[in-house]
Order: sequence, then C-alpha cells, then structure tokens
Amino acid sequence: MRGLTASHRVLSAVLTVFGLVGAFVLATVAPARAGENTFVEVTPNSVQAGSRVSIRASCDNDNNRQADVQSDAFGRVVLRPDNGFLTGTVTVPGNKQPGDYPVELRCRNGGTATTTLNVLNMAQPSKGPNTGGGGTAGGDRGAGSLLLVGGLAVAAVAAGFGAFGSRRRTGTRS
Repeated sequence: MRGLTASHRVLSAVLTVFGLVGAFVLATVAPARAGENTFVEVTPNSVQAGSRVSIRASCDNDNNRQADVQSDAFGRVVLRPDNGFLTGTVTVPGNKQPGDYPVELRCRNGGTATTTLNVLNMAQPSKGPNTGGGGTAGGDRGAGSLLLVGGLAVAAVAAGFGAFGSRRRTGTRS
C-alpha cells in the first residue's frame, strides 16, 4: 500500500467493509428449500364455544394423502384432500373454556405446522337489559306536545318570512 494515495486507501477500506458485510449476510441467511409450503389455518380463528370451524392445510407436495390436526379445543380431526389442499370441519364443544388453543398439523411426510384458535365463551342474556323507559315510553306526554306545537310555530314563522321576502316591491319611478 506504499504507492496508494489517501483516497485509494479509503476506497479500499470501504470495499473491504462492504465485502465483509456481504459475506456475513450470505453466511447467516438460511437457504429456502424448494417447494416447502406446510401450513394450517382455522376459519374463523376466534369462535364462540359451540360453533363450527373450518380447517385448511397444506403438507407441501403431499396434499393427496390425509393428515391429522390435534387441539385441546376440539380433539383430533382428519383432514382430507380437497382441490389441492387438505380440509375439514369440526365443532368446538359448547362447554369449552375460553382461551387460546394451539392447533397442530401433522403430515404423513413428517411436516408440521401450528396455529392458534381463540375460543370465546360469551354468555347470552335471557332478556334485554333493564335500562329505563326511554324517550318514547308513556309518562309525561306534555313535553312531547309542547315540542310539537313549538316546531309547528317555528315552521309557520319561517314560511311567513319567506312569503314576505319574496313579494316584489311596487313603487313609482322617478
């Protein structure tokens, strides 16, 4: 590096740093395996206890054979081939406690995938809440009548001003 100028040394240092960063990135990135596409989906992924869910999955290139799905939310379900995917349906028991439950796919080719099913358990009220009479309930009818009469009076005054304002002035010309 004796014959190099200062700008050449800086350029050489920058290129060395970029080379080291590039080598680090290439060494730490895991190569993607061709064709790997294993997943499991639950629709809807949040469901009321007692409701039915649909399961769709893929076992990479092995979707022509059945696969198993297991969850504490509903037990074991066998998925069957359906238009390039594996599908099935299951009902979450009505007495299932609310919470997040893992749903695990196990493929015949050894592939696995996991998703989460959120089970809700919202109690349904047997009757509407007691919130009072509301504005249309019986009771003081005088206020409603007063509002009606007041509204009609305002409309009549507005109509009168409109008619008065639209009249043409007739007068003499000089």
